[in-house]
Amino acid sequence: MLKIVPLGGLGEIGLNMMVFEYEDDVFVVDAGLMFPEDYMLGVDIVIPDMEYLKGLSHKIKAVIITHSHEDHIGALPYLLREISVPVYGTPFTIGMIEHKLSDFDYPIDADLKRVHPGDVLDIGVFSLRFIRVSHSTVDGVGLAISTPVGLVVHTGDFRINHNSIDGMITDVNAFARCGEEGVLALLSDSTNVEKSGYTISDETVGRTLEQLIHDAPGRVIVALFASNVARIQQIVDIARKREARVVINGRSMELSVRVARELGYLSIPEGMEMDLGEMGQNSDGKVIMITTGSQGEPMSALSRMAEGSHKQIRIRKGDTVILSSKSIPGNEKAITAIINSLYRRGANVIYNKMAEVHVSGHAFQEELKLMMSLTKPKYFIPIHGEYRHLVHHARLAVETGIPSERVLLAENGQTILFDGRGGRMGNVVHTGRVLIDGKGIGDVGRSVLRERRILSEDGIAVITMVIDQETGVVLYGPELVSRGFVFWTETGHVLDDAQCVILEIVEDVGPEVANRVEIIKARLQKALRQYFYFTIRRRPIILAHIFEV
Repeated sequence: MLKIVPLGGLGEIGLNMMVFEYEDDVFVVDAGLMFPEDYMLGVDIVIPDMEYLKGLSHKIKAVIITHSHEDHIGALPYLLREISVPVYGTPFTIGMIEHKLSDFDYPIDADLKRVHPGDVLDIGVFSLRFIRVSHSTVDGVGLAISTPVGLVVHTGDFRINHNSIDGMITDVNAFARCGEEGVLALLSDSTNVEKSGYTISDETVGRTLEQLIHDAPGRVIVALFASNVARIQQIVDIARKREARVVINGRSMELSVRVARELGYLSIPEGMEMDLGEMGQNSDGKVIMITTGSQGEPMSALSRMAEGSHKQIRIRKGDTVILSSKSIPGNEKAITAIINSLYRRGANVIYNKMAEVHVSGHAFQEELKLMMSLTKPKYFIPIHGEYRHLVHHARLAVETGIPSERVLLAENGQTILFDGRGGRMGNVVHTGRVLIDGKGIGDVGRSVLRERRILSEDGIAVITMVIDQETGVVLYGPELVSRGFVFWTETGHVLDDAQCVILEIVEDVGPEVANRVEIIKARLQKALRQYFYFTIRRRPIILAHIFEV
């Protein structure tokens, strides 16, 4: 029996991780992260729960990475901490993983292996063929997985284009050959299923960018995803035509450019690139900066420019800032804030709602239908997307002629089984999200998030008091300190009344009562919570430090 288990990425954007099992042979496809949602206060990143994989650690033969985006490689260091297993990926993907692992707090001696489109990899009973796909980063691949029960095609993140700046065109012929062999199941990217038609071409974006840069009266700053090597090449080519020089700005951008140049995926003529410090030595019309920060990241270069806190760059009237990217769900507010700040500083800002400055790396409806037509799958499984995306993709599959009973709509943890009887849903395994806060892995749970929310909304009150153990007399305090709110209302100072509440409870619990301090603390927390809500309509966290001497 073939078992496919999604541990992340089905029902959300990000956290992509999927397990393929057949008896004692197991491999994992992708290990991605997700950036925290609004309610995850203080959390840095989110990764899939890997408890299920730990139980299979003795069977896992490999991890296959389809491409270099964080939602596919971001959780890999945490997986390799638990399981020592070879990791396979294309050259650019492995190059980015190498740098990611070198920056990780925990030393990891990973066995990283490079593969290329067209290569075949045998993993136990499985045989994997890597198929070139076009995406918004270079070196993306899909997978044709030969299993004892049939051929399974995993598209990875893809779009179907007929020409590309980087030459990395989705290999429709390879997918068609899979269809001729007979595909048991197609697992296909659902991210853009709500968008009709086809994705626009790189050439269209290139022409738009060239016109915008040509019309710009002064300096041009282009913000984009660091991994979008093809877009970086487009901007470099435009700069060469304009006889301008380029500045590569931002740590992740510099890393991506370095890896891409080493592998020959990016060509920047000698003498064209310059450092930040050289910008002032060139006329404004001869400067193009390529930078990070298109998602409004708080510490990114573009964010610091918008705030006026960048040490070397000051946005001024006449600058043109182009956000050549789409907004990742959840980042809209941060991006809008940066756009507003840039306008306040006199810049002209262009983004994808105003002009065709970005092409998605995810297939639109007609491309998704074409993938189904090429592979002619017996079963269809929508992957990579929020639940609504999966539902729409399932409906699209039915519209193209796949019987509804052969469309398997799964979510994270829902196993999918294939054997001689066909495909069906199996049991549900444990899955979930692990929150990473600094060096803490999974130590931030619901209770901690709830406390952080209360702290952010209602503040904290701390009571310090020293009591004589024998007589019960208060020797010091009660001292009250608040953070996040003040002891003051229109009716007057509430501190004295709060102290009275405390002293009444202390007097009520005599020195002869067992566990006196614990009882006082419990009653104080309840009474003060009620008192503060009554007087100032807040429910702060109450911390009581009571000492007996």
